[in-house]
Amino acid sequence: MRDQRPTNGAEPAVAGIALGDVPVPDTAASRAALQVASDYHSPALLNHSVRSYIWAAARATAQRIEVDYELLYVAALLHDIGLVREFDSHTVPFEVAGSHVARVFSAGAGWPAERRRRLAEVIIRHMWPDVDVSMDPEGHVLCRATAMEIVGRYADDFAPEFRAEVLEHDPRLGLATQFLTCFQDQAARKPDSSAAGAVRAALETRMADNPLDAPEHPGDS
Repeated sequence: MRDQRPTNGAEPAVAGIALGDVPVPDTAASRAALQVASDYHSPALLNHSVRSYIWAAARATAQRIEVDYELLYVAALLHDIGLVREFDSHTVPFEVAGSHVARVFSAGAGWPAERRRRLAEVIIRHMWPDVDVSMDPEGHVLCRATAMEIVGRYADDFAPEFRAEVLEHDPRLGLATQFLTCFQDQAARKPDSSAAGAVRAALETRMADNPLDAPEHPGDS
């Protein structure tokens, strides 16, 4: 297992991969997770979840990080389910609420207790500043993928051509505005939550600098 960043700026950290190279699990659980996400997410949040998996799985594939792709896929599709009205919680942070939904989902899918626990961990940890790859490879790649999606962190790890291919396949559909509104709402109702911390840490300003929403992708913003 390894996770290397470029040292001379000449080559992206996630190189030599195209969208068609990203493995997408075709299992009953992965298909059901996509159906649940499609039923409850807005189009922008659904595309965000799909892209989060793509960035995460591309990093794992290109850097030979050993991950459970099915677990990673389900986690990516459900990592923001706690933001939607039907699963929102007024008592716990959205990522914790989402982890409970995922535990119920994966129990229904027949996953054993340890795998259900791991799924919940990955979803909670996507809000961490970073996750040690040796401790949690799925959490590591998803955490970096979601940070890239929202504030553009790690965007330079991917070749511009690959980023453009992903954005054309799954456009952003005004994600920035919708996501910021969600986080501001979470912050107002749950001031001790991670979402509130992000808002206090100038989330709006950092989102405005996201290269994924740059003018060269006029149809995506």
